[in-house]
Amino acid sequence: MNELPLAGRRLYFVGIGGAGLSAYANFSRAWGAEVRGWEARNTIFLEALNGIRVDMGGDPSPPDDYEVVVSAAHTGRIEGRSRAEFLVELVELRRSIVVGGAHGKTTTAAMIAYVLRELGQDPSWIIGGVVSQLGGNAGTGTGWLVVEGDESDRSIALLRPEIAAVTNVELDHHAAYASEAELAALFDEWLRAAPSVVRGWELEPAALELAVPGDHNRRNAATALAVLELAGVERSDAEPVLVEFAGVGRRFELVGEHGGVRVVDDYAHNPTEIAATLHTARDTADGRLIAVYQPHVYERTRQLARELGAALGLADAAVVTDVLDGRDTPIPGVTGKVVLDSVPPGVRRGWAPSQDAAAELALSWARPGDVVVTLGVGEPWRIARAIVEGLPD
Repeated sequence: MNELPLAGRRLYFVGIGGAGLSAYANFSRAWGAEVRGWEARNTIFLEALNGIRVDMGGDPSPPDDYEVVVSAAHTGRIEGRSRAEFLVELVELRRSIVVGGAHGKTTTAAMIAYVLRELGQDPSWIIGGVVSQLGGNAGTGTGWLVVEGDESDRSIALLRPEIAAVTNVELDHHAAYASEAELAALFDEWLRAAPSVVRGWELEPAALELAVPGDHNRRNAATALAVLELAGVERSDAEPVLVEFAGVGRRFELVGEHGGVRVVDDYAHNPTEIAATLHTARDTADGRLIAVYQPHVYERTRQLARELGAALGLADAAVVTDVLDGRDTPIPGVTGKVVLDSVPPGVRRGWAPSQDAAAELALSWARPGDVVVTLGVGEPWRIARAIVEGLPD
């Protein structure tokens, strides 16, 4: 088996600073390709691309002899293969495990890769988040390839792994699916094509004391353990390793603590995920719980405004920004205010159109013993960092 199956290839990733393409870039480099890329502006994932040349701003300018791979966020900006098409090629190159689902697929895939690596199985992985215990968001080996599948653009249906897992089914991408039944049908068809499958919602949460908090992570662990058994790992071997898994960046990540205030950042962006994160945060708070939510998708904001507001109501105070860096076309009348207006009475509410305004407002409210949680896709981590920097020692 060729340990460097991409040797001799030259790849230029457009949108290299995103969660997905940054992992693909690191993975491609490790598999022997020469890698360059373009990004519109600085992102947190560029920190994981040490040694890769990145063109910042302006228009992408790939050299003539480079293959171009384009992220979904920049479709139409330049000709090239889609991220999804490139992942199909990678999955075909190794025995593969693909994890899909509305919630938890990043953490579950990272759990699987971590256990396989710690048990000497020499896996490869492509994770949509930075996993410090794995040394980043991508790694290569000669064993199983563990990746996430994306249902947001239906591209998961193109992947043909040996083991397919779905953590759960819940409508999260309203522009792609007319109903949850339509999403469930896509997952069902995909699972039928795989030799071995795991349906995470059918499993009992793992009865383990995990290093990562929350009932949702015990459900993720149950899916991971079932996948590992299909991959030939005994549960008795996997469990002692899994309990040491410390999590993924932007998944209940402690950003800092000063003056008795703890600041946590989380990728949660739909009502179920926000509720799970805030329940977990509540268990760690001595004082009040302050939630800061940055909407990122106009259609999700329109469809789920009431549910998002209700989930934020689990906090004692909620700050909502405008829709920032929206992934879809703006919708007249749809702003972060429609979410804020749906936060229930009794919860302190604050409107902060920008990230800077959100950080300033949260800082003015925070008191010793409080926990501040920033939530959302995109870059609410910038709000979290600004809050930590503004807290007194």
